Amino acid sequence: MAQELVKIYNLVKKYKEGERNFTGINLNEANLSRINLSQANLSDASLCVTNLSGADLSGINLSRANLNVGRLSQANLSGANLSRATLNVANLVRADLSDAILVETLAIRSELIRSRLNNANLTKANLNGADLREARVGQANFCQANLNGANLRGVSGASANFESADLRRANLVKANLPKADFSHAEMRQTNLTYADLRQANLNGANLRWADLRGANLSGADLSGANLSGANLSGANLHRATLAKASLVHVDLTQANLIKADWMGADISGATLTGAKLYEVLRFNLKAEDVTCEWVDLSPNGDHSEVYQFTPETLKKFFNQVLPTVQVIVDAPLDLEANLVLAETYHHIAQEYPLLKYPPSIDTDIRRTVITFRIDREEYLFSMGCLAIFPFDDASKTQKNIVNLVRNLQERSEKNKNQLRVLAAMGEVISKAQDLKQVVRSIRSEQMPEFFHRPTQTILTNTSQKKLTVHTHSDFGKRFKPSLVDRERDNHYSKFVEPLLFDPEQVIDFVDSFDYLS
Repeated sequence: MAQELVKIYNLVKKYKEGERNFTGINLNEANLSRINLSQANLSDASLCVTNLSGADLSGINLSRANLNVGRLSQANLSGANLSRATLNVANLVRADLSDAILVETLAIRSELIRSRLNNANLTKANLNGADLREARVGQANFCQANLNGANLRGVSGASANFESADLRRANLVKANLPKADFSHAEMRQTNLTYADLRQANLNGANLRWADLRGANLSGADLSGANLSGANLSGANLHRATLAKASLVHVDLTQANLIKADWMGADISGATLTGAKLYEVLRFNLKAEDVTCEWVDLSPNGDHSEVYQFTPETLKKFFNQVLPTVQVIVDAPLDLEANLVLAETYHHIAQEYPLLKYPPSIDTDIRRTVITFRIDREEYLFSMGCLAIFPFDDASKTQKNIVNLVRNLQERSEKNKNQLRVLAAMGEVISKAQDLKQVVRSIRSEQMPEFFHRPTQTILTNTSQKKLTVHTHSDFGKRFKPSLVDRERDNHYSKFVEPLLFDPEQVIDFVDSFDYLS
């Protein structure tokens, strides 16, 4: 005992005299509570079972130090260097570790209850089974840290980084971690009940069998995440991104998915009864054996627009395809024509934002298929008018489309789908002169032959019903019409009515639109 007191006395005396280097010092089991060793160098020190409660250790260097079973409750370790230190089963309750460096630190089963870890760097730290209840972790870096089985219940702080961390079976109940980065984290069987993860990055995270009941994931990025078997009942996924995520056998009962993006996701075997799906696009989903009795399609998720399913309507609802407009040209696309085509569509897009994405183009030695994919079916006719603009067949095709839509306009009673189509066409017609002027400014007498060739324009809705709105009389014929023939056809077309369609065919096509979107 006397020897220990002498050690402590000499340490305090030297520190007061200005000495700071105590590398490798052995103070095992010493009582150093409330001591001031700010900015001292105790790297490689041995401090097992040492009492440093309430000590001022701000800015201290404890790298590679052994603090196993140490008592550091309420200690000030702000800005301390604890990289590669050993703190297994240490007591750090209410300790201040703000801005501390704990890179590759061993803190297995350590107690960090209500500790302050704001801006701390815990990259590759081992916190297996550690207790961090109600710790403050704003902007803390847990990148690649081991938090397997750790208790993080009620932790709080924005923009914490858990990238590629191991959080298997960790407890994050009621954690408040907005804008946290969990990208590619291992989170199997993690408990995130009622956690606040607004705008968090969970891209590529493994959340298999995770418990996310009532969690707030609004605006979160879960693209490519594995949520198979996870429980998301009652979770808030408003405007969340779930593109290409695995949601196999996930429970989304009563979940809020309003305006979420889950394009390309796998929801096979999922339960979606009562889910809020207003303005949720359902294209390219893998949706086998989905369980869903009803969904809420009201804008505010207030059950004012509930839709009940039959087995047939359920399958159709979750197996939609993107509506497309295809312009098929009877000629291969060469480099010169490709340049003019891209320039024309670019200028049209500046006048009319509907054409916001470039088309996919498939060409061979005989034909070119130009495919535009759009988000909403009511714009199919409008996009048909825009897609054909660069070609000689533009006038005929557009007249056909206008006549088709006129059939809807003349009906005394119009349903929601028909009204949407009319409104969308009105937008294009109001800009028709401007769009024609744009195309005229690009076209020239030396336009590539590609734009003079016969075309066919086909609209396909989400139910995969097709409507051919124009087919040139020479389309598919092997011979190439002469310039004289083309001029004759163009002249003749000014005095003949466009191809007539059966009105019921058009109405059936429009009525099969996904009116629930």
